[in-house]
Amino acid sequence: MLVPKLEKSLGIEVYATCSLGIGGAIRRNFEDFVVEEVLVDESRAAVYDTEAYAKKTVLGSSSTKNRYLLCVLIKRNWDTFIALQNIAQQLGIYPKQIQIAGIKDAKAVTSQHITIEGIAAKDLQKLNLKDIEVRSIGYLRTKLSPYYLLGNNFHVRIKNIKHSKTTIKKRTAKTIEELNTLGGIPNFFGHQRFGTTRPITHLVGKAIVNGNLKKAAMLFLAKPSLYEHPLSRQARRELQATQDLKQARKNFPKQLRYERFMLKSLAERPNDFAAAFKRLPLKLRELFTQAYQSYLFNRFLSARIKNGLSLKKAEVGDYVASVEHSGLPMSKIYKTITSENLAQMNNAIEKERMRLAVPLIGFKQRTSQGIQGDIEHRILEEEGVSPQDFKFVPIPEMSSKGQLRAIVSPVKNLSLNLVVSDKNAVRDRTLKADFMLQRGSYATIVLRELMKPRNPVRAGF
Repeated sequence: MLVPKLEKSLGIEVYATCSLGIGGAIRRNFEDFVVEEVLVDESRAAVYDTEAYAKKTVLGSSSTKNRYLLCVLIKRNWDTFIALQNIAQQLGIYPKQIQIAGIKDAKAVTSQHITIEGIAAKDLQKLNLKDIEVRSIGYLRTKLSPYYLLGNNFHVRIKNIKHSKTTIKKRTAKTIEELNTLGGIPNFFGHQRFGTTRPITHLVGKAIVNGNLKKAAMLFLAKPSLYEHPLSRQARRELQATQDLKQARKNFPKQLRYERFMLKSLAERPNDFAAAFKRLPLKLRELFTQAYQSYLFNRFLSARIKNGLSLKKAEVGDYVASVEHSGLPMSKIYKTITSENLAQMNNAIEKERMRLAVPLIGFKQRTSQGIQGDIEHRILEEEGVSPQDFKFVPIPEMSSKGQLRAIVSPVKNLSLNLVVSDKNAVRDRTLKADFMLQRGSYATIVLRELMKPRNPVRAGF
């Protein structure tokens, strides 16, 4: 089955299922894509259920011991980093005083937990941001981190489906049957990891890994996209043509906030591209290298599937990661498959105590061995990179040690329901999809298997 060129450029080169897709589109409205965070203690950050917070026990009071205010952040159509910066500004604190467990979709309604260091619940009254709400829950002794994140509940409406109800039910049932056989979805990094409308994050990351900061900066600043705002596209094209950074600072529209940070730095210190990158938020700086790791992982996994290797049965040389009681894979507790432990490890995989894993390449993470290792070495040679390249001395926070990532992610509580057709378009049907994914897994990877979109951008990915 043909995969769109955009997805191939992100390393997603295959489908896991052979069933035909239902087509359609997501995110026609922000309310069509709702994300609710779930922590390891099963606390759910609800979007609409305000009673969920009223029932919670207040976790202590503000003191030197309990200095982190636990809140739920609900945002509509906001980039996570920009939302946190605006909240910090209105509270009169530094952005680093706000901690999150995970980054959430921008083009969506999302609800997540945050901790805010050094403020009281009453201080939240200062906040007045459109489409942002922060609800306090209580106080904690420790700040929030990805360690506390279990996963996310997704509530998605797939609209503008042109097929009959019978066809929709038949195709989705076949897709679900195939995914159940696999034990879930291939754990690809999804479209938003790279930027669907302007997928350049991993390209910037590759330039950084190659030690070419100027190229990395110009990719970030000047590479245009057909799908971005015309003013942004024009500003990038002019910079690409003229290489005039000072003029670009005048031309770049205000919505290109991060680009303007870099341009301001370069106006003050020309050719100091390291200083320019340091003007960006820490999480964004880290994201470039991580996006390139994600691209490589996607290629590793795509090639494994293309080569007919199982996602549920280990081969000699594969990595397998232990699975904790919550069902989360533990990337730091793993084994390498040998001929001696092959049968034992495959039995553990079958009983869901272990899960097959592939490297997120970094300066401390080795490739797999055996057949999978040969695949990874070939791809790294094609890319012209090695694990040691991920140690970046000029900007240490852009370095990455690497780790393992499970190659299958279970889809929990999956429910599909057809809803009433659009009154203005009798043939247009909507499918409501509800499911939960573990942390680090992407809803769009589930949706692409169901929809098989020809154009992911137009389909709302």
